Amino acid sequence: MKKLNELKIHELRNMLDNKSISPEEIMRDVVSCIDTSEKNLHAFVKCDKNGLIRSKKPNGPLSGIPIAIKDNMCIEGVETTCSSRILEGFIPPYTATAVQKLIDAGAILVPRANMDEFAMGSSTETSAFGPTRNPHNLEYVPGGSSGGSAVSVAGNEVIASLGSDTGGSIRQPAALCGVVGMKPTYGRVSRYGLIAFASSLDQIGPITKDITDCAILMNVISGYDPSDSTSANVPVPDFMKVLGQSVKGMKIGIPREYFIDGMDKEVSAAIQNAIKILQGQGAEMVDINLPHTEYAVAAYYILATAEASSNLARYDGVQYGHRTKEPASLIDMYFRTREEGFGPEVKRRIILGTYVLSAGYYDAYYLKALKVRTLISKDFSDAFKKVDVILTPTSPTPAFKIGERAEDPLQMYLSDIYTISVNLAGLPAVSLPCGKTKNKLPIGLQLIGKPFDEETIIKVGSAFEEATKE
Repeated sequence: MKKLNELKIHELRNMLDNKSISPEEIMRDVVSCIDTSEKNLHAFVKCDKNGLIRSKKPNGPLSGIPIAIKDNMCIEGVETTCSSRILEGFIPPYTATAVQKLIDAGAILVPRANMDEFAMGSSTETSAFGPTRNPHNLEYVPGGSSGGSAVSVAGNEVIASLGSDTGGSIRQPAALCGVVGMKPTYGRVSRYGLIAFASSLDQIGPITKDITDCAILMNVISGYDPSDSTSANVPVPDFMKVLGQSVKGMKIGIPREYFIDGMDKEVSAAIQNAIKILQGQGAEMVDINLPHTEYAVAAYYILATAEASSNLARYDGVQYGHRTKEPASLIDMYFRTREEGFGPEVKRRIILGTYVLSAGYYDAYYLKALKVRTLISKDFSDAFKKVDVILTPTSPTPAFKIGERAEDPLQMYLSDIYTISVNLAGLPAVSLPCGKTKNKLPIGLQLIGKPFDEETIIKVGSAFEEATKE
């Protein structure tokens, strides 16, 4: 018989409503799992069992459900560091909107899931507080930057979690850990209280054990927020209504540019099998072109680093976080604070971003990348005139060993080759488990939707999940 921490939100919700279990019993199993697993997994920067945030609303849709929060979402009174030394000791005076919505829905918050420092990374190895490990094999990475959020769910330390996705940081770790991860449309979920990496790309989303739980969390966290200038004032549907609906007659696009040399053979085989399963459900596969895909990684790493250079300029030791001891001057304080506080990957991206924004190179790099971003968005718009959903792998490979790519930034950046375009275009996408390698490492399937059409990718994901249920 499964322990309560191994169950899903909707399963626990039914048991709580029937009064066959209590929230205390759920927390007992969750805390027991954390006590047993955390020393190996390190899914949390710091998991203070006395610091859990319990909602005072006992009748919400998430009442009694423990949910992990990534360490870049502000919670009033709780240290929030983005897994960086430079923000050690920072205590936010307010709570992020998406997190507050969980509290209002009755959730129990388990703060500070580990992450790549300032969300810069694809393996959760750049955290200043040590790497997180994949629960399927402790020698392998969990993906990143939301590695702690994904591992906390895959390792049954919590029931669900929130992550953030700038170029694949929810979907890639979800794929590598064998759970469901959704990046909503840009503007669907408020970014207020999310500590920024790249403001035009960042988006908060759920990581869950199945697509039903994903729909439940999307219902809770979605919606317009006047505190966020990028929040979209559009209606929020009930994402639960599309669960279990037929996909017969739907057109699913298969982009030629995503099925190229370099993709792991086991990943390719799993994706081809997923295509056959959806065809068996009555969906029609349509070949499509996304011709500017090859430029996505280059454009992303110009735009994202440029925005990071601007956003991270505020961390100088003056207002909050780390400050160097006994500086000789104001300039010395700036230099030494940032030298001591930022890790190598963050420094690398700040330097690159500052370079592409400099007077002599702005037009040659940053402006050109903006134009490529527009072309990538147009590629998707053209494709969606022919299809309802686009299907791709989430990652070109399964999880790789810890340390394997640490000294090769370019190889690490290519881990997000299939997810980056979605952020550049502001589209919704979800990653679902679609098989395992011979070494028992999970493989992820990505479904990409039209703007503000999370319903359709949830619908297709639900059909696929039902057809592959064990």
